Amino acid sequence: MEEFITSNLDRYQWLLDRVKTGPKPKVPPNSDSSVDNLVCARIRPLADDEVAAGLPASVFTRAREPGTFDAHELRHAVRGKPVLRSSAYTVDRSYGPDSQRKPSTKTQFNILFLGGVEKLATKDLLEGNLEGHRRIFIPVAEFAGNSAFDLLNGRRAISVLEDAFGNTQLAGALEHEVKAVSEVLAHIENATKFRHTEATKKNDTSSRAHAVCRIRIEIQDIPSAEGGILYLVDLAGSEAARDRDTHGPHRMKEAKEINVSLSVLKDCIRGKIEADSLIGTQTKKKPYAPFRQSASTKVLKHVFDPAGTRICKNVVMACVNSCLLDISASRNTLRYAEMLRGFVPQVKEVKYRSDVPATWNNEQLREWITANSGSPSVDATVLALHETGAQLLRLPVPEFETRCMKTPGVIHEQAFAFRQKLWQLHVDSRRPKEKAQVEEDDGPDTVLGHLKKFDRSSSRDLDASTQSIPFKDRIRPGMAVSWKPTEEHDMGCFWEGPNIALILCPAAAVGQ
Repeated sequence: MEEFITSNLDRYQWLLDRVKTGPKPKVPPNSDSSVDNLVCARIRPLADDEVAAGLPASVFTRAREPGTFDAHELRHAVRGKPVLRSSAYTVDRSYGPDSQRKPSTKTQFNILFLGGVEKLATKDLLEGNLEGHRRIFIPVAEFAGNSAFDLLNGRRAISVLEDAFGNTQLAGALEHEVKAVSEVLAHIENATKFRHTEATKKNDTSSRAHAVCRIRIEIQDIPSAEGGILYLVDLAGSEAARDRDTHGPHRMKEAKEINVSLSVLKDCIRGKIEADSLIGTQTKKKPYAPFRQSASTKVLKHVFDPAGTRICKNVVMACVNSCLLDISASRNTLRYAEMLRGFVPQVKEVKYRSDVPATWNNEQLREWITANSGSPSVDATVLALHETGAQLLRLPVPEFETRCMKTPGVIHEQAFAFRQKLWQLHVDSRRPKEKAQVEEDDGPDTVLGHLKKFDRSSSRDLDASTQSIPFKDRIRPGMAVSWKPTEEHDMGCFWEGPNIALILCPAAAVGQ
């Protein structure tokens, strides 16, 4: 194939000069305010050896259509001279080879990507305008197949495990607290020394495994806030057959592991996109993302797991080689980058209801905030600058409370209670309406009223025949019962009124 391309460069340039740009590709609707993915792609400049060999570029950006790429491939014709196959791809952001200062070789590009992104991220975290006191910790790990290594601890083996809450942990990896950008760069430089690289035909220091730098952020001002995690992932590139013709058995195994893990990543991407497309629909189909099949994707479980509950946003930077010899791999990269774009499902518009926060627009949300946030009233223009009710409900707890406390006089306790009030209204709006009416004396605002509603929903015996069985023999986990402790079982507390007890385990487990 390489000989075919090099012998038809004049034909390629002649065809390229006569290409007419096609229509912009049809892609799923997208907007900055409603998606959690931002997909970017950058064309790297031609390397010095490619320029010296007279090899032309084959991937270009469209000046008038940001985010769109055109890729041109020279193909054999059934009869006659070679023909040009052109394809167009669209992502959220596109960067050409001259968009920023660039390295002159592929090796430099790889090293700058490994350290440059971490430098920019930590610079914003440590030297930016973020409010509050934060502590930042980083480990750097490498993943080869199903093996993982700590690059900041002499490349010692570590394990990727799930804790009791379903969160993925790098068991055995050392975390290093950083307080300055220079410390981060020092750790990255140390990790690079232990990075597994080998020389290939295309790169003198080709990465033979994936690297992940995890930045964990603790918010000291709000102890109850869940810490933030930022994963910076540098993927090893797949290898074509022509790049592996001189590999021995060990190098062939490495290449196989790289390609298998990238294939699993693609399957996870498909599963995530399918899960996103089903949001707001009534289908019972369960998407599948095989993130456990590879150590690198298992670390990113919270990104791909359709059942995940942690809010996360994803930024993807696809690095594309524009050289004509590598057009097949470049088209494949752009194809999957395009597939990563967030899909916004089209759902029916929900009419406004004063008791359903998810139906409020920004104006209605601000009115509710002003009337219900306590004294002093939370500044609605700060808490909900442009968010709707549904978007404010998805706002992380630390961000919600921090915005509330920007109003003079509002303390953390008030911000916490106000968010609880909003969420209680949201939870109540999702409960099925009870048709049965409680007695006037024991209405829904009384303890007995709540007990009756809870008893009907979870403690009632669905089988009417069990009513003849003594109550003591019918107690089961999950029941709510009225209970008055005796002197023998007194817990040293003062009991007043009806006491509600929730059965958490079988009686036999408690004992007499």
